[in-house]
This record gives sequence, C-alpha cells and structure tokens, in this order.
Amino acid sequence: MKPRDPKSIQNLFESISHKYDFLNDLFSFGLHRLWKKNLLSLLEPSSGENWIDLCCGTGDLSLALAKLVDPSGSVLGVDFSNSQIVQARKRSLANSSLAISWLKEDVLNTGLPSGSFDGVVMAYGLRNLANPEAGLKEIHRLLKPGAQAGILDFNHPIEGSKTARFQKFYLRSVVVPIASLIGLREEYAYLEESLKNFPEGSSQKEMAMKLGFDKARYKLIAGGQMGILLLTA
Repeated sequence: MKPRDPKSIQNLFESISHKYDFLNDLFSFGLHRLWKKNLLSLLEPSSGENWIDLCCGTGDLSLALAKLVDPSGSVLGVDFSNSQIVQARKRSLANSSLAISWLKEDVLNTGLPSGSFDGVVMAYGLRNLANPEAGLKEIHRLLKPGAQAGILDFNHPIEGSKTARFQKFYLRSVVVPIASLIGLREEYAYLEESLKNFPEGSSQKEMAMKLGFDKARYKLIAGGQMGILLLTA
C-alpha cells in the first residue's frame, strides 16, 4: 500500500468500515474515547456554535461534538469513504434530535465557503492525507477569524526513544497479528508505514504558523503515543 496515496487510503477505509469501531476499541482498550473527550475538553465547544469534523470516519467524535453545541449549534461530518459515511449516518439515527449532517467529500477540497465554522476537529486523519500541509491550509480557510481547531493523531516520537520502541513493538506484535486473524493484516500494517513521513509535533506547529494560524501548540497524551495539535486562526 502506497503511503498517502488517496485511492489506496480510500480503499483501506472502505474495507475496514464494518469493523472500524470494534477494532478501535480493541486496539486502544477503549482509550480512544477518552482521547477524543480530552480533545473536546481542550477546545471547549459552546452551544450555538457550528463545527466541522474532517475525516469523521464513523462519526463518534461528530456525535460527541454535536451534543456539546446543542441545542442551537450544528456539526458537519466530512469523509471521503462512502462506507464510513454510511456507518456514521446509521449511528446518528439514534440521536435524531441533534443538528448533525454528513458529507462525502475529499477534506483537501471540501468546496465549502471560507470562514464558515466556529471550530474544526480531526481525529486520525492528518497522517493519512496526501498532503498534510494542504490539510492544515484547508482547515485555516474554513475557520472564522479567531476560531479554533484541534487535531488528534499518533505522535511521531524520536527514533530510538523508549516511546518509539514501544510504539513499534505494539504495532508489530499486537495490532498486526490480531488484525491478521480477521483478514486485515495489510490494512493495519499500514499504521506504522503512515508514521514514517508524518511530521512530529514541533514541525506541525511550525507548518501551521507558516500557513497563517495565529497560535499553535502541541500536547502529548497517552504516554507520548498520541498528540493533539491545537490551533487558533
């Protein structure tokens, strides 16, 4: 599988959509829910605001966000995987009172009006974009002046560090073998590959500032395995 190749990534998520939530819970021991909750607590979305969730996947973060901006706010979930959007729509049926909608579109080219959102979130999407810098540029374009964005993803630790060694061990010795049992070896072997050229936290901050963000900070969580990039337009 080619790193950051849009078609390959799209095919990957189409193939795992039916098991995506289960495997997220399994491989993170359910902690991905806490990490996403941490992301939202740092951003503090308010009732009445309009937010967008880019690379929304099956919509768990979108729904959590929608509850925070309820009753007069709204959330738009965007993903280029049709299967993921289908799962997200099914999930939202149980929360029909929430103002949440879904859009199947490339997050690098949403076609949405500039300056239209009070906030942007993205969980585990930046690393997979064909061009992460273009992704940050699109986020900046979508935000209202002074609005916030939060991006949760794997941290790219320093090569040879304890954090990096543990990350490699866990991906190679736990994630890939378990994924292989259900026929998804290649899809989850890609996790380690996707990190090789992913900018580490300080580089993400520098990139964001060059693109015009007013503020950028990077917060490590999960013992340095994950990171949250916090941006202000």
